[in-house]
Amino acid sequence: MLDIKFIRKNPEVVREAIKKRGYSDENLDKFLELDKERLRIIREVEELKHELNIKSKEIGRLKSKGGDVEDLLKESKKLSDRIDDLDKKLKEVERELIDLALTIPNIPHESVPVGLDDKANVEIRRWGKPREFDFEPLPHWEIGKILDILDQERASKLSGSRFSLYKGLGASLERALINFMLDLHVKEHGYTEIFPPFLVRSDIMLGTGQLPKFGDDMYKVEGEDLWLIPTAEVPLTNLHKGEILSEDELPKYYTAYTACFRKEAGAAGKDTRGLIRVHQFNKVEMVKIVKPEDSYNELEKLVSEAEDVLKRLELPYRVVLLSTGDMSGFSASKTYDIEVWMPSYNRYVEISSCSNCTDFQARRMNTRFRRKESGRLEFVHTLNGSGVAIGRTTAAILENYQDADRSVRIPQALVPYMGVERIERPLDSL
Repeated sequence: MLDIKFIRKNPEVVREAIKKRGYSDENLDKFLELDKERLRIIREVEELKHELNIKSKEIGRLKSKGGDVEDLLKESKKLSDRIDDLDKKLKEVERELIDLALTIPNIPHESVPVGLDDKANVEIRRWGKPREFDFEPLPHWEIGKILDILDQERASKLSGSRFSLYKGLGASLERALINFMLDLHVKEHGYTEIFPPFLVRSDIMLGTGQLPKFGDDMYKVEGEDLWLIPTAEVPLTNLHKGEILSEDELPKYYTAYTACFRKEAGAAGKDTRGLIRVHQFNKVEMVKIVKPEDSYNELEKLVSEAEDVLKRLELPYRVVLLSTGDMSGFSASKTYDIEVWMPSYNRYVEISSCSNCTDFQARRMNTRFRRKESGRLEFVHTLNGSGVAIGRTTAAILENYQDADRSVRIPQALVPYMGVERIERPLDSL
């Protein structure tokens, strides 16, 4: 959430930022109108209290002389009742102001390219060279079926469309990737591993910006105040909700494996086949809680830590700085996407998204730290990044490491976790 005082003092800055992100400024207009009403109520209350004070003094003066104060007492009662009504109205208005402020997105950093879609994105760098095949490569969902490691039909029988079922070495590959990524982030990148709940309350979803705007994209437990998490960012970032940290405790780095759940209602086309865009998927997430002056440097480190996963798996990728309109994260001020090369698409496909949310989430969660020298309280800055999406990594390995006989080589970094160097085609499928 943006600072309400900042919105109040800089409405046109906020309006410009909203338009750059491709959102409507309707709620900003509602906020500003309601804020005028708030000021009007405050002024009226102050005037009424001044008038009540004058009458109270007059009542005291008359009483001391034995005068009649009945009319003044009635007038004072009306004033008091009116003040009480206005105080209640003021609380309602302030609640509505907060609700409206929660619908206003974060302001993009000045380095973010301006544009309403991915056409304005800027490629930062590439690593690795896409493989040139001397045979016709297959998409991962066909490879998975041939190798008998992916069973989409039985997944659909169990849960409907756009769910996945791994079996045999397919399940082993998914598990190997989870363990490999967690070990890398914990042992070499300095993160603390967390295994959080996959269900969280509404106030936790509100803290990271999924609510109220994106509620329709999430799965809610019927009859309970619990939501299936769309990403481990939600519980990890909220670990210190409502807390005051010491400056010496920062930065904090957390990583977690979780299943993630998203409706993906707007998805269509080729992305809905295989493992790229599904309702349930596995992911290793990275979250940083840092001092404000460090957050943009920490974002660059976060991206490099996610890149390290793909480098060790020897998967070609590129890093893209997202434009103002292509940042899907409502809370982000700056986002890099890492896109892995997918032969079946003949293009790069997003596999990680790394964002700096500045103090936007911290305000919603009321997570602060105390400066050591001044004792002043400030909101922390929060960052998050996929480290990385497991299903898409599995898909990328199957496609990039496939051979002409449709077997798949295992990246060397995963061999110790898998115990095999290749997934061979079953004899009965030859």
